[in-house]
Amino acid sequence: MQPFDKVCILVLDSLGVGAMPDADRFGDAGTNTLTHTARAVSGIALPNLAEIGLAHLTPIEGTSPHPNPLGGHGKMSEKSDAKDTITGHWEMAGVPIEDAFNVYPDGFPDEILQPFIERTGRGVLGNMSASGTEIIKDLGVEHMTTGKWIVYTSADSVFQIAAHEDVVPLEELYEACRIAREICDEPRIARIIARPFIGKPGAFQRTYNRHDYSMLPPQPTLCEKLTEAKVPVIGVGKIADIFAHQGVPENIHTEGNADGLRHTVDAIDRVERGLVFTNLVDFDMLYGHRRNPEGYAEALLEVDGVLPQILDSLGTNGMLMITADHGCDPTYPAHTDHTREYVPILCASRRFKGSVDLGIRESFADLGQTVAENFGIEVPTGKSFYADLASAL
Repeated sequence: MQPFDKVCILVLDSLGVGAMPDADRFGDAGTNTLTHTARAVSGIALPNLAEIGLAHLTPIEGTSPHPNPLGGHGKMSEKSDAKDTITGHWEMAGVPIEDAFNVYPDGFPDEILQPFIERTGRGVLGNMSASGTEIIKDLGVEHMTTGKWIVYTSADSVFQIAAHEDVVPLEELYEACRIAREICDEPRIARIIARPFIGKPGAFQRTYNRHDYSMLPPQPTLCEKLTEAKVPVIGVGKIADIFAHQGVPENIHTEGNADGLRHTVDAIDRVERGLVFTNLVDFDMLYGHRRNPEGYAEALLEVDGVLPQILDSLGTNGMLMITADHGCDPTYPAHTDHTREYVPILCASRRFKGSVDLGIRESFADLGQTVAENFGIEVPTGKSFYADLASAL
């Protein structure tokens, strides 16, 4: 098969398509982000996503399976023993995690907090597992009065630092995150997240000045391998942060899904050959964690509407690959965290004239190995389905 000149990986952050067999071990039995979102809003019509096979993966109220989908469609299992952003993205880039990152559901111990307090010169409020919007609502006023950091975590391996932009300058917050990153490498905390917010008491809101500071991937990822091979890689959204800026020489900051989609189209239009790697975080951050299926459904409609434009920009020798990094079922009553689910893999191109069922893949890394084969390289793990796509031509 002739290689595609351009590939776009579009990560619909948290769009799970059904609980994995081991979901009960994570407290996630019965979850299905896509199916339950559609049911919660009494149906959603996604004709363009249906045309590339989305409704073949899980029932979607309001969207029937297309009788003749174009391209490749399937589901991917997560090989890593986790359900978070870092492991999901790293695995899809060919590097599953064998040893899970450490989590601190009861808060961080003194050996982590004390060096952070001493080196940043500010005290700490919180130090618990919490919803980001709820903890700034509860502790925001005290933070503004005392100047202390709001530190919290979640079911993920994250050390999150919230600060009001009028109280702590952004650069000071980012420097505190860099300090925390140094402290948290040894205890293997996957991400430090800057969580700036604005507003008055009773009306606090987080901003898009968020930054993630991740651990270094243990092996070269798809991004690094492509960059070494002189294949351009453009990140859109938080991609560079997720990969610790390894192998992502250009990254475009975005402010929400609509902005991310615009920048994705622009990047595709100007690159002649290479990878555009986009994360649309609003699905997860604004709708999944906040239990907002209505917002989640609107975001899906937004992607469905722009899909033809993305495919037109990719042209006859470009390919779009739509996937996710984990689930976050906005209807799940047990918790507000990520959910252990299969994720979609949809491969679309104006070049495809038929379809191929890619089945249930054993690892997210199959996506990365497929992209790698397209550009003539290899990533550490994963079974490529590049040759399978030939039957859809």
